[in-house]
Amino acid sequence: MEPLRRVLLLGEGNFSFAASLCGAAGTHVVATCYESEEEVCGRGLAAESIRRLRERGAEVVFSVDCAKLKEYFLPEKREFDCIYFNFPHCGRKAGVVKNRELLAHFFRSCAEVLTEEGEVHVALCNGQGGTPADQPRREWHNSWQIVAVAAGAGFILSDVHPFKAETIHGYKCTGYRSQDKSFCVEGALNHIFTRSTPLTPFKPMICEIQLESQKFSFQVPQVLVDKINRGFLELNSNHPVRTVKEKLTAEFSQAFPLQNIDCCFSLLHQGHLRGVSHSNIFWIIQSPEETPGMEEMSNGLANTALFSHMDFCRDTEKNGWVNVQEGCHNLKQYYLRPSLLPCAEAIIERGAFLPGILHVLSGPVFRKCLITPYSMPVFHEMVFLCAVNRGTENSCIQMLVNNIKTSIHSLHQTVSSFKLNISLQEATSFETTELNDFAAFESQLSKIQYFICMETDASGSCEKGSCVGVIRTAHYELISSELVVVFASLNLDLLAMLICGISDWRMLWTSDTRFLSQFPRGELRLFKSFSLYPPSYVHDVSFWVPDGEQFDEVAFHTIAGQVSGEMVTSIQLIDSFQQPGTGRQSLCYRLSFQSCDKALSCREVAEMQLHFREEIKQRLRVTLR
Repeated sequence: MEPLRRVLLLGEGNFSFAASLCGAAGTHVVATCYESEEEVCGRGLAAESIRRLRERGAEVVFSVDCAKLKEYFLPEKREFDCIYFNFPHCGRKAGVVKNRELLAHFFRSCAEVLTEEGEVHVALCNGQGGTPADQPRREWHNSWQIVAVAAGAGFILSDVHPFKAETIHGYKCTGYRSQDKSFCVEGALNHIFTRSTPLTPFKPMICEIQLESQKFSFQVPQVLVDKINRGFLELNSNHPVRTVKEKLTAEFSQAFPLQNIDCCFSLLHQGHLRGVSHSNIFWIIQSPEETPGMEEMSNGLANTALFSHMDFCRDTEKNGWVNVQEGCHNLKQYYLRPSLLPCAEAIIERGAFLPGILHVLSGPVFRKCLITPYSMPVFHEMVFLCAVNRGTENSCIQMLVNNIKTSIHSLHQTVSSFKLNISLQEATSFETTELNDFAAFESQLSKIQYFICMETDASGSCEKGSCVGVIRTAHYELISSELVVVFASLNLDLLAMLICGISDWRMLWTSDTRFLSQFPRGELRLFKSFSLYPPSYVHDVSFWVPDGEQFDEVAFHTIAGQVSGEMVTSIQLIDSFQQPGTGRQSLCYRLSFQSCDKALSCREVAEMQLHFREEIKQRLRVTLR
């Protein structure tokens, strides 16, 4: 037998709403109000509603303060599956600030008596909530800012829908200015909140790998701690990124002789990547002076070489590339792989490559980047490569693109009815500034012939963010002077986002189980956000750039991502000033903080901003203003 669903109702005026819910199968109602029983029973309908509630086995409790809920219930009766608070108000002519404070206390109190999977329902009059669901929408400062207030207690807005009073049998709103009078509920909205996964700081993480026939361990860059070894592409994964990869592979196997390359590619590469900006690389430096501690030895990490994460490199004319930190440039340096292209080229050069067969390899790659909606510090790349006779490469490219189009259209049709446009566009028609981060970085690796662009409308234009793949060719004398190798690289994460309607790349990496639960058995579906209208917080930072140094904007963005746990969604330069006489340069940036899946409060953002200021002062040697 299913356990009873416990429902708590707060701030009942005449108990008519509680009476309408009472009697539902499998539900136990606990109806409360702020006033005493004597005060309430003088209102119309109240005495009758209370009698009906008690007859049907409901609990009716008086003089309950919504800010101190746990005080009114024994420990074994404190867990409620659903809490309703319809049209909360401080009474009389209380302004928005007082009512925000009421809601803040209410949500903190709810957190103490709500089950882990429970819901909090708050009905507000039209415009009060301050979300885009309000029509018309009030100015933010004149609203109750309900989503931001709830975030302070660890709640996210998971649904919002009209509060239709006329459909609730016997319901009559009351309490206008603390009187037994009704008020206007036309356009009212019911806001449904759920618990957020906690916003926890990332702990340092050591990754152990096999490199050059020896075990190595290295400290994972902070911004990648929650993204390393997540196993999205493993056999038991239901992640949409793996589903896209598997379905693309299956479609291609119908048109080409296909071979999956299952080599275990190392996460670390030594040296540096020709043509690639050092600011875009996650550098790892060998630390021979470090030795494993007792705990590491007990975990089998003895006799390994230890590495540390090295954040920033800079170019110098004399020494090539060195670490900003003094004394590090003499140590052995590696980097986290930013592309699978070098892995594919290594396979070709080793001779383990068969002409006429489409070879496929896939895996995560890591790139430092500016913070934009489609820039990802880590994503899963899929590379197709095939050797063809010289002069036939264009027909091979067209065949590849046709299969990519067919495969993606097939995937998209199972998810959405929106029109999808996939186009092949020549690389010569673009400036680097027009490209998204994925395409811009690929352009550094080697010459690109074509971009594969994807739009969910019929415009046919390759707008920033829409490039999901690139195609390039190369000639290798080691194979044959008559053969040309065609490479197609796809960003699987971006494909999954566009196909499933996921607007924020960070959602792919969420630890909240509500994400993967929308893709049972690996089925691709249109994603429905479980955190609606998350609050955004803006902070500015001004500083003097160190004399004689070029400001590293990628490093600046990377630190912002690290200290905020990827909560910074936008960084804009809003002012640049050069001091007359000295020539000193001052910059002012505006940072926007927002979470796509967690409750993020004003206080937490303020702490992140302070931490960020300290980090750029120490690591970029700027002088704060």
